[in-house]
Amino acid sequence: MTGSYRLKLAFAAVSCALALGISATSFAADVPKAKSSKPAAKAGAKSTAKKAPVVVLPAADNDQLEAAKLVYYGHYECELKQVVDITENAKDTGYVDVKHGKALYVMRPVLSSTGALRLEDVKGQTLMVQIANKSMLLDVKAGHRIVDDCVGAKQRELIEAAAKAKEAAAAASAASAATPASAPGQDVNGAMPYPPASAPVK
Repeated sequence: MTGSYRLKLAFAAVSCALALGISATSFAADVPKAKSSKPAAKAGAKSTAKKAPVVVLPAADNDQLEAAKLVYYGHYECELKQVVDITENAKDTGYVDVKHGKALYVMRPVLSSTGALRLEDVKGQTLMVQIANKSMLLDVKAGHRIVDDCVGAKQRELIEAAAKAKEAAAAASAASAATPASAPGQDVNGAMPYPPASAPVK
């Protein structure tokens, strides 16, 4: 093998090595770019996610604040073993939170002309009506009751007090009916402790 031929082989080998080195470098440079595109895509997805709108409630007026004092707060036992919980809204004074199952409603207390207390959903979806002996939760948009016969601790006290008053009234009425009415000039036993006004006194 001549010297010039060996020189040509060496030059060819060096050229191949350089070509391979450049290709490997280019490929390695492209790989980080492909990996770095994924975090950028995630960041873009997060930035486009919609946030829930913040509901700003108007300040409660005096009528609403007074109505909020009349709300029967606490735990309610309802029909079909369902429950409702009513608490004061921690953020906005004069508003209440009504929880039924997984649903939570923010409501505005309003005293109606009939004496019933209305808890009106600020979103206009539901309505809770409270009277002395029970409460009910209504879906005003669908036009049906969500749950009925809800009774809290305060309402249970009122029911028991009303039952006792009814029993006392019935007992008083029975006692009055059993006592005979006395004629003029007679006591209840029929005796005449004094003479009739028309009889001459001797």
